Parts: sequence; structure tokens; C-alpha cells
Amino acid sequence: MIEEMQLRVTPRVAASEQAIAHYIASERHLSQERIAGVRVLRRSIDARQRRVMVNLRVQAFIDEPVAATPLVPPIAYSPVGGSARQAIVVGAGPGGLFAALRLIELGVKPIVLERGKNVTDRRKDVARISREGVVDPDSNYCFGEGGAGAYSDGKLYTRSRKRGSVERILGIFVQHGASADILVDAHPHIGSDRLPGVIERMRATILACGGEVHFQTRVTGLAVADGRVAGVDCADGSHYSGPVILATGHSARDVYEMLHSAGILLEAKGLAVGVRLEHPQHLIDQIQYHNPAGRGDYLPAAEYSFVTQVDERGVYSFCMCPGGVVVPAASAPGQLVVNGMSPSHRNTYWANSGMVVELHPDDLPPEYARHGVLAMMRFQESMERMAFEQAGCSQTAGAQRMKDFVEGRPSRLIPPSSFSAGLQPSRLDQWLPPFVGGRLRKAFTTFGRAAKGFLTNDAIVIGVETRTSSPVRIPRNDERLHHIAVEGLYPCGEGAGYAGGIVSAAIDGERCAEALAIERGRESGNNGQ
Repeated sequence: MIEEMQLRVTPRVAASEQAIAHYIASERHLSQERIAGVRVLRRSIDARQRRVMVNLRVQAFIDEPVAATPLVPPIAYSPVGGSARQAIVVGAGPGGLFAALRLIELGVKPIVLERGKNVTDRRKDVARISREGVVDPDSNYCFGEGGAGAYSDGKLYTRSRKRGSVERILGIFVQHGASADILVDAHPHIGSDRLPGVIERMRATILACGGEVHFQTRVTGLAVADGRVAGVDCADGSHYSGPVILATGHSARDVYEMLHSAGILLEAKGLAVGVRLEHPQHLIDQIQYHNPAGRGDYLPAAEYSFVTQVDERGVYSFCMCPGGVVVPAASAPGQLVVNGMSPSHRNTYWANSGMVVELHPDDLPPEYARHGVLAMMRFQESMERMAFEQAGCSQTAGAQRMKDFVEGRPSRLIPPSSFSAGLQPSRLDQWLPPFVGGRLRKAFTTFGRAAKGFLTNDAIVIGVETRTSSPVRIPRNDERLHHIAVEGLYPCGEGAGYAGGIVSAAIDGERCAEALAIERGRESGNNGQ
């Protein structure tokens, strides 16, 4: 008999399948020998009360062997190399990679064009930002195989379940080497140390099935024939023909400028900007688990999520990285941007999170109006240049102790930090735009009241965090195929303004591939092929 059951157990019981089996045997008054094993289907931590518990949904195998079938069946990918149908995928982030894999399933050959380097060679350029202050505009934390998510923790939590199957996306990650725990945990993550290997195996699948992947191939223009996008032109002089899935990520500003110049309709959209806030992880564990001893032996590094309204705008935590590090994420010289990431074990001394303020296009100062739909992008750039200049035109970021920031005092000394490029004291309370810094100070006071100990000078604010989402949206024709901007062009993922995070971008990539395949099928039918 296989019995599915809901359990609420201590972290110690939840830590191993053997302990769970013992618990079930005791609760059901069964001999231990009758339970061949258990399979955890869902796991979440409930830390709302002082006694932290773990909620589990499990299958108990009573009087029969444990089933060996995977929770999500793997997908069989078939060769498409000989197919006459092909499509261009611009960008090898999660949107582009999952679009390419889905195209293969649908019998269309993907040609993936990535401006940056492969995920392994990209590491050297990422390291140079911290060691030498040198930013390669095509190979950095934002650009290269895997996209911005490759080195930012691999968090897979999403609320995008109405857009597609989250379980399918997680299953594909597992099929390519991610831990099966991501199918179980309420807040799954792969880890910045393991995600690159998963990405490499995805590329291997694309190539084994006859697809193409070209690195250091930056798209500079769209080829348009008879009012239809028929391919792309690249900086190296190469040209590729076919309909185009545009999955360039939220930081490809040159792509937005190229589209704007080409007459592709763009829309201004809201953005959130602010700082990265770093605490000692032990302090976050104490606060979240209501225990002076911290998390103990059986709980993971604690996460947090804060949100409030200040002066009619949301202020909230973003991309929280328990047991992580703060990284320099500029995508061009003359910028200073910070982000966060965590290794798979989330075992560093620090916790960090973006703390950002919601902004609408009409919140910007009047001088940005002349930039039209690109106004938010120009404001984003101006904040990054300001942070760079305040840091003495270096990647050594400006920082201020959290209470000093709130109370308007300079910080003479900055506590040790995970930020490998180095920190220097800076008056973020003075140079951040008032409609950003002022709201952050009020929000930090609110968060400090909600979580005793959170507002502390043991924490530091580091500037600036600006790459939360795309500053523009590329409108899509929802009435026809859901994903066409103009004929032959399929804007995709975060860069198009339709996703926020790895899983939602992957889902959007699959949907764009499906829309493209439907249209190509119609064309073939109309042509009698």
C-alpha cells in the first residue's frame, strides 16, 4: 500500500527519510519493518510561531517496495538537425535556453546566439570585475551563457503558475543535473556553484539534437523583409535567417536602443531601485527562528521577506540570498551595480537582499521626459553612474551602516563584508535620490519594528541595486499568437518585460517557442509543405 499523508514535524524529524519513517510508524502504531521507505513530495518550513516546524507531504510505502519512478518524467529530445525549419534564439539565459529546448521538442532547429562567453570562460571575466575593476561589456554577471541567473543563486521560487507548468521547468533542471530537492522544497534553489554545470548540460542537449549555439555573437540589427523579421545581423558581420525569439535579458540596453531605432513599439514600465542590504546570517537566523542560538543543526540558513508602503509606493526586499555574497553586477564600464548570490549550501557568514523602492515613469524628475519610452532606462543608468562616481570611479562600492543610513550619520568604519571588490564609507543617505533614499529610511524603520534586531549597525547598505527588472516592455500581440511584436519577432522573458526570475523566464521561453512553432506550421500549411 502506498499512502499519501500530510505531516507536521520537528526539523530533526524532517532531516532524514529514516527519521520520517520512524515517526510514521510510531504515529500509526506500525512495526518499523512494515514501512519500506518514504518519499517526500513537498517540504516547507513554518517559522511563524516560536517553535519552528516543518510541513511535509509524503508517500509512505507500507508492505511494498519504494517506487523508483521520478517525480517528474524526463523529456525525450529528438534530433532536429535535418529539419528545414529553424529559428533564431537571441540570448542564452533561462528564457533562451528553455525556448531552444522547447523548439527541439516541437521539431524546430534552434540557432542560439549569445553575446557573451560560455558559462565556464565567463568566470574569468566575472572575477576581473572584483580583482581589477574591469568590466567586459559582453561578458559579466549579466551577459554570457546562463544569463544573469547563472551567478545569482539559482533561486527558483515563482508565483507564475498560471503561465505554465512550474513542475515541468523544475523537472528539466533535474534532468540536466540539478538536485531533485528542487521538486520538493517550497522555496527551491540550485546554487551559484552548481547551476553552471546544469547550464552546460542543457547546451549539450541542444547540440546533440542538431541545434546550434554561437558564443561571442552579439546581435546588432534585425533583418526585415516585406514587413516581417526574417533574421538578424551580428557585430562580426554574420547573418542568420529565420524567425527570432528575443531573449536578451533585462540589461541589454543596446538592444532596446536598436529596437527603438528600428521602429519596434516599446512601452515605458515601472522599475524598482535601491540598495543591497547585508546582515550577519546568524543574526537573521536568530530573528527568523526566534532562537538566540540561531538555526541549530537541522534548519537551513533563514530567509526573510519584507514589504511595506511608503508615500504611495511599495518598498520591499528583493532576491534575498541567505548564506550568500554581494557581487559587482555592472554590465559596462563607468557603472556600479550590486547584486547577490548564494552557493548551494548557503553557508557563508552573511545574508543579503535587495531593498528597493517601486517607481513609476511619472515619478522621475522632469528632465527625463525627453527620453520618452527609454526614460526609466536612462534614470537607471544615471543611478549607476552616480554610484560609480561616488566610489571614486571604481568598483569599490559605497556603503553605510544601516542605522547610520536611517538616522543620517556618516559611518566611519564599515564592518567586514562579502563584497569582494571592497567597500568604502559613503553617505548613501545624501546622494541617493530623495524619493528613493527617503522611502528606504522609513521602510527600514518599519521593518525594524516588525523584526526586533533587524535595524542594526551590524548591517550595511551598499549602493546601488537597479537591475530588478526590465525598464521597458516590448508589447506583444496577445489577440493572435500571444508573443508576436511584429511578424517573425517573439519578445521573450525578463528583457521583454514579461517575466521576473529564472522559472518565469523559462516558462515564457517555452510559450514563445510554442507560438513560433504554431506560426511556422501555419506558414507551411499555407505553402502546401
